[in-house]
Amino acid sequence: MNNFKTRNMTQFQPGILAFIKSNVTLALLIGSLILSPISVMAGGIDDQPRIILWPDGAPEAKAGAPADIPYLSIYKADPSKATRCAIVVCPGGGYGGLAKSHEGHEIGQWLNELGISAYVLTYRHAPAYKDPVPRLDVQRAIRLVRSLHSPQAGMHDADKVGVLGFSAGGHLASTAATQFDLGLLDSSDTIDRLSSRPDFAILCYPVISMEQGVTHAGSRRNLLGETPADEDVLRMSNDLRVTSQTPPTFLWHTQEDAAVLPENSLRFYSAMVKHRVPGELHIFQKGRHGIGLGKGQGTAAAWPELCANWLNSLGMLKK
Repeated sequence: MNNFKTRNMTQFQPGILAFIKSNVTLALLIGSLILSPISVMAGGIDDQPRIILWPDGAPEAKAGAPADIPYLSIYKADPSKATRCAIVVCPGGGYGGLAKSHEGHEIGQWLNELGISAYVLTYRHAPAYKDPVPRLDVQRAIRLVRSLHSPQAGMHDADKVGVLGFSAGGHLASTAATQFDLGLLDSSDTIDRLSSRPDFAILCYPVISMEQGVTHAGSRRNLLGETPADEDVLRMSNDLRVTSQTPPTFLWHTQEDAAVLPENSLRFYSAMVKHRVPGELHIFQKGRHGIGLGKGQGTAAAWPELCANWLNSLGMLKK
């Protein structure tokens, strides 16, 4: 991790301030957070403040409809318990929808309890969008959250930005953890000149492989098409993309998951061991697919506490 220190943010502040001014929702949010930091938690995810990833239009957007505009729903940690850590959350949905309630809103609330500011990503997906669009969205989200480290925003430490995902959103999070760059230095967009590498990853019953017999067929079809080329299957099988530069990763799965086989998590963790990537894997005996926080799901209900302990071991819960 120490080889990937974020660049000095002061050189980017003029461009970042211009972005904030161009994003009316974000500008209003920063003011509201100063006046009323708790109010953003009222209601469901649709009631949360939003940051549009690209105020001037997203790359490869087909139109200007809501489905063409990726954004982050903001769950700002209470300043009295804030840890100066942030996480981009990727809900699942088979790359054909988004489970924003139990894999988005409830996760934002849980992370806030830990003192972590959460940003739930509404990313573009099938039928209108396939690879590489979801990857572009999560990379931009990480860069954008990292950019909020400034005296004006005052939200969190720029070297404590993680990614968390469920199911197909776990595949997207694992893509962010294995297919990143350290900044597009030739870009005129100051946000894009920041690193897209997350500082840690949390993968919850994730799709990892695109290999038939292991993958989730719907996720593969929605991301890569009906008959993807072999090279695309290999490229998007993220267990094959793990290197020594992959950030520390926490994985969990259930043995009973018949929709996304636990072999996906096993393959990723095996690659982590091979490349000496720090992390943990927890396989719980009971529990169907898609259980979110795991409430009432036997031993799987322990995963949030186990994850919090792991985050604490990384120093992510320090205030």
